[in-house]
Amino acid sequence: MKRIINIIIFSLIILAGCKRDFDEVNPNAPTIASFWKTSDDAVKGVNAVYGTFYRTAGLYSRWIYYHGTLKSDEGFGSGGDGGLNNLVSFNQTDYNLPLTAITWETLYVGVFRANQVIAYVPDIEMDPVLRSRVIAEAKFLRALFYFNLTLYYGRPPIMLSPSQPEDVPRNATTAEAYAQVAKDLNEAIRDLPASYPEAEVGRATKGAAYALLGKTYLQQRMYAQAADAFAWLVTGPGASIYSLVDNYRDNFLVTTENNPESVYEIQFNENLAENTDDDVREDLINNTGTSIAQFYAPPPVGFSDGAARRWLIDEFLQEETETGQRDPRLSASFLYSHTDPAGPSATMIYGETFESRYGTGPNANGVWFRKFLNDHWKNTEGFRSPNNYRLIRYADVLLMYAEALNGSGSTAEAYPFVDRVRQRAGLPTLSESKPNLGQQAFLNQLKHERILELAGEGWRWADLLRWGDLSPALAVRDPEFTNFVVGRHEYYPIPQRDIDLNPNLTQNPKY
Repeated sequence: MKRIINIIIFSLIILAGCKRDFDEVNPNAPTIASFWKTSDDAVKGVNAVYGTFYRTAGLYSRWIYYHGTLKSDEGFGSGGDGGLNNLVSFNQTDYNLPLTAITWETLYVGVFRANQVIAYVPDIEMDPVLRSRVIAEAKFLRALFYFNLTLYYGRPPIMLSPSQPEDVPRNATTAEAYAQVAKDLNEAIRDLPASYPEAEVGRATKGAAYALLGKTYLQQRMYAQAADAFAWLVTGPGASIYSLVDNYRDNFLVTTENNPESVYEIQFNENLAENTDDDVREDLINNTGTSIAQFYAPPPVGFSDGAARRWLIDEFLQEETETGQRDPRLSASFLYSHTDPAGPSATMIYGETFESRYGTGPNANGVWFRKFLNDHWKNTEGFRSPNNYRLIRYADVLLMYAEALNGSGSTAEAYPFVDRVRQRAGLPTLSESKPNLGQQAFLNQLKHERILELAGEGWRWADLLRWGDLSPALAVRDPEFTNFVVGRHEYYPIPQRDIDLNPNLTQNPKY
């Protein structure tokens, strides 16, 4: 399952000699275009696009979760990283802050790599089915990169061919950027397979493309189009491929990765190469593990740079299962004094009880996101966790499908898909407990359901943005939102260094 990321991630950057006239073309220096000759080159090229996932801390190793979770009302900066704490408190003054600028930069590295595959692979003489698949994978990945650029920066410039030094693209509008994401995904869907052999698990599939397409439409409140995309997974061919696993926590354990609930999963392994304790220095090595566990884990095991807001616990305690028990998703989602319902003396925190670790000290009321941690199999963390990130889960698809149906005016038809998610947790079905909800009341219920099912998984910011719920009013449960300025903080600033280099690029509003 992990073999795909063991393929060497090659570099497309060619270093020229330093003792020559730089105005003179070196006839011996290979060009990027000269690389693309064989089917093996095509596969290596698309593997390099996947390799963007592991490049620095900017994406799925660490910072993407900060953007999706800590900046939302779910979490906050709880450690000593002043830049992070200011960022998630909406107090960013440095528009080149690595937390935002490197994420932007890394996403465009991925776009650059994908553009090369899309531009050069069509001219390679190779098996046509493999060629079409490779191009489709690159389009899926380019769509994923632009989805994130649009979600977090609002107005990214669109570049669809290998970039040149003289390129000065303008900002796209948010609608234009999402339209390009949808175009790439619709084209990718035609040639992506529904599944792969085990050795190729981790590549883009047809179901992953349909799910991301649905997310793209839903984020724009294009409900009918979103419902059509999700339908492939829920009522169409994908319904025989994907299902909810019986045990909710299996979605977050290293022993149950790539299970039937995983629609798209970022593959990680425990990189044991020398010097991988620093995943920021790219001169060392691309880290094929993820470092988020080290930064989310409670002290002293981890740095605890990000933690969860306590109001989330109360959300889980609003109702019991049909057998009178606590919602099992609470213990799977958070480490805190009562992760074990029996209390601090029974709750284990990396081999010690919560009571013995924290007693009545400053961490006694701490709440930490658990889903990316490794406390189920070891008592330490590090910078190279092998725990895969389930980027899109089937439960998420079911809830989004229900939201799309409700938004289209088909509220009654949306109930069964919420019921499936609730039944897995042992809760009464919504059809039984709250029948005949109106459209707005059903949406309000979905907001609750998405907290219970997806807390800490990186989608909360997208949800709040889509629902129009981002405002200083959220300060009632997250004091950081006191600083939130409507019309500004929905998106990050575009890195100032890019604006300085590109006269056609403008800064986001109110920055």
